[in-house]
Amino acid sequence: MAKEFDNQVHNSYQLPFERTIIRLQRQIAELEASQVESGRDYAAEIRQLRTQWVSLLRKTYADLTPWETVLVARHPARPLAADYIRQIVKNFVELHGDRRFADDRAMRCGLGRIGTEKIALIAQHKGRDTKEKLACNFGMPQPEGYRKAMRVMKLAEKFHLPVVALIDTPGAYPGIGSEERGVAEAIARNLLEMSRLKTPILCVVIGEGGSGGALGIGVGDRVAMMEYAYYSVITPEGCAGILWRTGEKAPEAAAAMKLTARSLKSLDVIDEIVPEPLGGAHRNPIEAAGNLEHHIVRSLRQLQRLPIDKVLQHRYERWRRMGKVLQGQPQPQPEPAKQ
Repeated sequence: MAKEFDNQVHNSYQLPFERTIIRLQRQIAELEASQVESGRDYAAEIRQLRTQWVSLLRKTYADLTPWETVLVARHPARPLAADYIRQIVKNFVELHGDRRFADDRAMRCGLGRIGTEKIALIAQHKGRDTKEKLACNFGMPQPEGYRKAMRVMKLAEKFHLPVVALIDTPGAYPGIGSEERGVAEAIARNLLEMSRLKTPILCVVIGEGGSGGALGIGVGDRVAMMEYAYYSVITPEGCAGILWRTGEKAPEAAAAMKLTARSLKSLDVIDEIVPEPLGGAHRNPIEAAGNLEHHIVRSLRQLQRLPIDKVLQHRYERWRRMGKVLQGQPQPQPEPAKQ
């Protein structure tokens, strides 16, 4: 617990709705430091402040707005694909290149083992520091990334390995070179091939699930989301720019888009919500990784009990019935003008 407080105090990034939480953390850290230096006993005061901290943190994260959820999903300290790979994927052997153009660092692909399950892993990675973010194109894959992912998925099909896809991208890269090399075609090809791939596919949105960039590795037998991730057809800023011509309306756009895990579960877009530690995965990455590993192992065991023809049939039926249509109240028709 003390380590969590220390990590947060030294983390300069603060979410707008966490100012009171951060202030309590600093008070606790100051009392702990003073206790060590002076030798005085502040245990009762520290215990009281920690109780307030936990209560406030639980209350705050139980009632996040959609826009606040987006901010949590983008937190700089949130675990990324590479962090989860280090924590839960054993004997990971990374595979590189699409055998056409280049190796896309925004798409991490390879073979390994999660728990007792041998798997093929497809993961979108944003990068942690500036140098790595530039190398990973800030998590926006280009066509060679999607073609590399499909190459590994075809290997998984050949050797009867289930596919695990970790989704975390604001969207596919829309630059000129990416478009010239056929990013739309690469995503469309993945949608087609994943819909009929003869091996179980498990997809989890671990952070941002943006548009076709996410869907390009998101067609699976089970689709889950981390509790404070988001999944949408466009970023809230992009939606606000189209509807209101200003990014300042992003919070309103996020509320209208139903992009949180809770909303998408109720709309039957995802199958399951993977719980996060109190206050989000960035507060306890190890616990978050454990929750993700438990979900993956349990889901793969359920899928592998079925013969592959049943898996394909259920996958087809799942995507045919995906989502629910929300209809508003019928609007009264204007009366015809009198002659």
